[in-house]
Amino acid sequence: PSPTAFPGGARGGRGTRWGVSPTAHLVVWDQRRGLWKPRVAEMNKDAQMRATINQKLIETGERERLKELLRAKLIECGWKDQLKAHCKDVIKEKGLEHVTVDDLVAEITPKGRALVPDSVKKELLQRIRTFLAQHASL
Repeated sequence: PSPTAFPGGARGGRGTRWGVSPTAHLVVWDQRRGLWKPRVAEMNKDAQMRATINQKLIETGERERLKELLRAKLIECGWKDQLKAHCKDVIKEKGLEHVTVDDLVAEITPKGRALVPDSVKKELLQRIRTFLAQHASL
């Protein structure tokens, strides 16, 4: 892979698109392990800690498990349907020819974040805290 490109584009996520990460200069491809590693020397302490935690989440598979849990919880609580309806409303309001994907993302992102139930946020946060407690050597 290119040192500045990764699956999912700059926003991450699933798919086969390749995009440039806004933080691409902070990672380097580890050929031996076949994964991205943080370029620690160029980061402040908070960024180093976030990169290390993220790396451990990826290596253990916990990041994917958390993403799957989040997807399931959002579908279960109706979040996905609410957001889909909001997208349709925005497209109807502005007209299909006058809406770009970027416009739609900019319009629905704040509402999407606001609609995530507190219980879902708390459950994910608890799972992350448990993970960190189990991997306290980070």
